[in-house]
Amino acid sequence: MAKEKVVLAYSGGLDTSIIISWLIENYGYEVIAVCGDVGQGKETDGLEERALASGASKIYIEDLRDEYVEDFIFPTLKAGAIYEGKYLLGTSHARPIIARRLVEIAEQEGAVAICHGATGKGNDQVRFELTIKALAPHLKIIAPWRIWDIKSREDAVDYAEAHGIEIPVTKKDLYSRDRNIWHISHEGMDLEDPANEPQLDSLLKLGVSPEKAPDTPTYVTIGFEKGVPVSLDGVKMAARPLVEKLNELGGANGIGIADIVEDRLVGMKSRGVYETPGGTILYTALQELEYLCLDRDTQSFKRKAAITFSELLYDGKWYTPLREALSAMVDTMEETVTGEVRLKLYKGVASPAGAKSPYSLYNEDIASFGDSGELYSHKDSEGFINLFGLPLKVRALMKKKNKA
Repeated sequence: MAKEKVVLAYSGGLDTSIIISWLIENYGYEVIAVCGDVGQGKETDGLEERALASGASKIYIEDLRDEYVEDFIFPTLKAGAIYEGKYLLGTSHARPIIARRLVEIAEQEGAVAICHGATGKGNDQVRFELTIKALAPHLKIIAPWRIWDIKSREDAVDYAEAHGIEIPVTKKDLYSRDRNIWHISHEGMDLEDPANEPQLDSLLKLGVSPEKAPDTPTYVTIGFEKGVPVSLDGVKMAARPLVEKLNELGGANGIGIADIVEDRLVGMKSRGVYETPGGTILYTALQELEYLCLDRDTQSFKRKAAITFSELLYDGKWYTPLREALSAMVDTMEETVTGEVRLKLYKGVASPAGAKSPYSLYNEDIASFGDSGELYSHKDSEGFINLFGLPLKVRALMKKKNKA
């Protein structure tokens, strides 16, 4: 009789390396490992051998990088979504695309369950499971960290050693890291105490600390069409290569390092250090272009909507009507956000160095201190101020009357 199948979200890291053996021992499933390649780089090297050696019957390594940038990263960038003012959502928008592919392969393989290695304290468990529920509510979900006897990463290392499982970490380096084409996150170890300064020189993977960055600035010019990055220094580029190049330039100049104590969805605060060099450049550039191309009311409302968008994404609600509606609204708002932005990258800071757009709402004739001609009369401001300040004047008169 054929064994039932389970699809495992497999990264080759500590947790998922031991889960294969654990699933076979405790469920008797045939384990099919699936790695969604969203830009982990060399972390995918040797995955097939490790998965099969750990007991998986087969492994899929799916190249999702282009789709990830075009359909998840750029819509989030376009929305201006930043969680709690610092986090550019690098792990958050990687989970729905990976989980969607897990569902597709589970259905293709006739699996009865999907398993993930997210802990019971984190956000990823919610992100994986909400996507699975939205796309395949009939599939069983297995989350070992919520049910097994392993209580810590040290325990997980002991389990791996006892079962002869090859793992990519040791007890001396147990930082929990998540890497993709957009960012890398660092959690655990000394970072668990917010009083500790991050040791950037030994921690960073995508670049250098601002202190180690060059003494000469680097200038970049980024072109946008309808809020989407399309060129670098005048050269048209596809989405993924553009992000990769900006990661290289930003990392070399110490750009995009965020140290944050964030509010997890499950109710606790956690501390992490994020590297998002290319993303930080793109967010800065897009905002500068929006200053030129969007009116005050649209900018104000977009900033408010961006908070909601970031919270939906952080909470795993990508496949929801509200997120889809917000993205449709943003697409309309960004229709005129086309042009070029020049930035100066220098020792950890991406600062504006000029922007231009055929849809710019900046009118030098009006804004100039000189004569604006028929476009604007200084005399008009008197009546405007009288009407704008009328409620204040009426209130002041009332207060004066009641004191008499």
